This record gives sequence, C-alpha cells and structure tokens, in this order.
Amino acid sequence: MWKQTAEFIMDDICHCGRSTTKRHLGDLNPERRYVACEKFKISLYGGQVRSWKTERGEELLFTSSKAIFMPPVAVRGGIAICFPKFGEQVSAELHGFVRNRMWVIDENPAPLQSTDSSTGNVFIDLVYKSTDDDLWFWHHRFELRLRVILNVDGFLTLISRRNVDSKPFSFSFAYHTYLSVSDISEVRVEGLENLDYLDSLLHRERFTDQGDAITFESEVDRVYVSTSDTVVVIDHGKKRTFVIKKEGLPDVVVWNPWEKKSKTIIDFGNDEYKHMLCVDAAAIENPITLKPGEEWTGRVELSFMSTLLHSLVAL
Repeated sequence: MWKQTAEFIMDDICHCGRSTTKRHLGDLNPERRYVACEKFKISLYGGQVRSWKTERGEELLFTSSKAIFMPPVAVRGGIAICFPKFGEQVSAELHGFVRNRMWVIDENPAPLQSTDSSTGNVFIDLVYKSTDDDLWFWHHRFELRLRVILNVDGFLTLISRRNVDSKPFSFSFAYHTYLSVSDISEVRVEGLENLDYLDSLLHRERFTDQGDAITFESEVDRVYVSTSDTVVVIDHGKKRTFVIKKEGLPDVVVWNPWEKKSKTIIDFGNDEYKHMLCVDAAAIENPITLKPGEEWTGRVELSFMSTLLHSLVAL
C-alpha cells in the first residue's frame, strides 16, 4: 500500500530568489521525498512543512527528537495538515488521515491571488487526491491542494483548497503548527482574550477566557472559537514574536501537553513540552460543508520579529 515516492530538492531557489514553477521542476533531484531549500523543507509525506528557518539558520518549528519517520505514523512536529477531522477518531486517525499519506507535486495548480504568487517569492504546489483505500476511513472523494510560499522577508504562507465531485460533505480542518520556543514558562499568547473556548481536557466543555493573555503552568488543550484573524505568540526567552494571520479559519487551537501527558506520548520526549507550543489556525466548532463542485480556501501566514520590534509596533 505504501509506495516509495521521489523527494525533491529546490537547489538554491530560495537563495537566488527565483519563483518555483513548473519550469523549474526539471532541476529538482528525483531521488528524495521532500522539497527543501535553505530556509524551509516540505515533506511529500503528509504535505507537511518540516522546517522553517531564519536568515541565521535558527529553526522556528519544533520536531520531537522521538518523532517516527515511518508510515503509517504521522511525524510529530512541523506543520501538519489535519483533515477531515481534528481531535476526533476517524477509524484509527485522531486528526484525519491526509497527514500520513503521500502527496505529489501539483504540476497544474489552479491560479491563486496575485499576492500569493508575486515575483521574488518561493513557492511549491502539492496535491492529494483521495483513493479507494481512503473510503474505508471516510466515505467521500476529494482533492486537497496546498501551496506553500516563502516570501522575501522569510514569512511562510500556507493555502489549502479542496473541491468535491458528486456529493456534499462536512469537514474540520487545522494547520497543526508546532512552534519552537525557549521555555514554555517564558511564552504568552495574545489575541484570544475574553473569547470562548472548548476545553478538550473536559470533553470540550465551553468556557470564557478571563485573562489578559494565555500563559502556561499546566497542560492546555483548547479550541478558541470565533477568533480574530491575528494571534500573537511572544517568546520572552528568545526575544521573538510569532504573528499568525489567517483567513477562512475561524478557530485557534492552543496545545501543550505538559509533563504528565508528555510521558504517555510514545513519539515525544519527557521534557520536550518545555520547548514547544502548538497554535493552530483551524475550523473545528462549526464544520465546513461543501456542495458538489464547491471549493473552500483556508489560508495562514506565519511571520516573526524581535519582541522589541513588536513592542514598538504595538505602541
């Protein structure tokens, strides 16, 4: 069932600033299974962003030292595509099944907005088309297309779109994003204050956040609903601020397993909870319904800046 598929290397495309188009695909090495350049790396297994780096080579995404890189297990880390469910069992798949399927490079991608393919940006288009085997997990046929863009400022953008053939379906979706942080005790999340959230530690019971920001002293697993389009993650230890902007994704998942839960996760180190935080742009509370032939687009842009610069901008 699992086939060895080519990995692709974008040789210095990021370095020289050329756009990645079909014309450049002939330059790619067909001996591997990921797309990579100096600043980011995308695995065809799961259509997953596996690495995103600063100009200085600092890794911005967390990947567990105990991550399993063998199908059918999803790789714990990076940015995983969760579809058609999130946090619910679809047969054996807790966060859907496309994150542990082999994707392919989309050589005939649909056009996107000009701002998403502007000159100087590096981008790659991937596609996953459902198979007969997938019907055992979910009884619908679909196509899921992903464009990953790295712009000249190092900002990372992911855009997903899907369309169906003959019957409607409803789905949940998330960009399951593992951010690398200095120490979770030094991190705060802003932009979700006074909003309702579903607490996954209490069977998704609904509460209202009462703080001026989210800080971490124990396990957190929440789905914030009807959020604004921008969320900020401030890492005081690294003096770095992540800015997450999203479209078509009304919810935000915030997750850190803390010490006790970490020890129960086979592909996660006992103390690694200190150095990661998941903040996911998502659509979970109200599943999205598509009619036959209808299309939906979910977009997230990740950027970073020094905390000092963020403070000055906020003034």
